[in-house]
Amino acid sequence: MELSFGGIVHIILVSNRLATAKSISLGTRHLLMGMAVLAATIVFLSGSMFYLVFRHAAEIKLPLVQSLLLSGQEQQRKNAKEFMRENLNAMAVRLGQMQAQLIRLDALGERLSALAGIKPQEFRLSEPPGLGGALPTSMPVEDLSMNELTGQLDALSKHMENRYDYLGILESRLFDARVKKKLMPTVKPVDVNWNASSFGWRIDPFTGQRAMHEGIDFLVDSGTPIHAAAGGLVVVAERHPQYGNMIDIDHGNDYITRYAHASKLLVKAGDLVQRGAVIAMSGTTGRSTGPHVHFEVRYKGVAQNPNRFLKVSAASIKGN
Repeated sequence: MELSFGGIVHIILVSNRLATAKSISLGTRHLLMGMAVLAATIVFLSGSMFYLVFRHAAEIKLPLVQSLLLSGQEQQRKNAKEFMRENLNAMAVRLGQMQAQLIRLDALGERLSALAGIKPQEFRLSEPPGLGGALPTSMPVEDLSMNELTGQLDALSKHMENRYDYLGILESRLFDARVKKKLMPTVKPVDVNWNASSFGWRIDPFTGQRAMHEGIDFLVDSGTPIHAAAGGLVVVAERHPQYGNMIDIDHGNDYITRYAHASKLLVKAGDLVQRGAVIAMSGTTGRSTGPHVHFEVRYKGVAQNPNRFLKVSAASIKGN
């Protein structure tokens, strides 16, 4: 073969059958056409092989291809199952936390009802509230996605926790108010509706002079039980030259009640007494003209009108 400078290829054929050598001359055009035919042949053969192998792989059921397809499908199922299990576990944990919060809220609601004097069954705390309503026809109904559902659960859990804190503060306030109410001297020391001498200025029965009476005198027979006007600590239980057998009870918040002229003391200093407990028996000891109970209420050492406190108890009884 010989290539000239003019771009012409000379092919010389030599054979024993030929008497003389033959020469074939090919130009650039013939060469390009040959190369194009060769490239087309290669592409055609490659495409045919690809088609035969992969297009008919499912039909001829090649073991390797089928194994790869099944393995991929199985892995997808495992991944989907694992994803679903993780989400269900997370939702189960959130559900358990919310159930615990609901139990705490129910218990707190019952305590608040008791403090407020409301029957728990009136609120039906153990039952879900009745809800209802028609679906809107003008707007489409949409399903919640997993992320939206998780967000709703988180928001609801936080809302419940905040409500528990608020109700806890309310319970504390109600409890304090109830304790203070129990410690206020609103119970009459004796079960009578009439008193012989009220709080204020009066003529002293011994001197005949105008003097301040710092309590209320309840006219009763000797031996009548005397009750504590409120719960508290007995700070004085002794005989006094003027008050006779006397008891002072400290109710906290600077309030003290005094019970005088008793015939017998049933408590001693340092005893804790409950509201309405019997602490003594009435009599006429000390500076007294006859059997009665002298009752005082003092705030920061200053005598107060006991009727202001006893009227609170009478009003509550009428309200009930």
